[in-house]
Amino acid sequence: MKRITQFQIGKLGITIGVIESLSLALINHKQVRISTLPASGRNRENIEQMAQEIVGKLKEKCDYRIIGFTIVITKKASPQNKTMPKKSFLRKK
Repeated sequence: MKRITQFQIGKLGITIGVIESLSLALINHKQVRISTLPASGRNRENIEQMAQEIVGKLKEKCDYRIIGFTIVITKKASPQNKTMPKKSFLRKK
């Protein structure tokens, strides 16, 4: 079973600490879910602006999707992170 990394954004909004925590979480996880609490201003436009701001401030290239009052951030795969096909170590005679 996958563990889901979750964050919450409240009345303080997006702070430097939130961005740093998200960056650290994206090192080990491909996907992070961020719940927006009622104090953060729960309307569609505010959530869209928050998602754009978060993705713009992150060092990693990410996509986002909004599901209700939750922002789902997914890390894009970079060419360096893709695994190469395994080579056969058997020698041909």
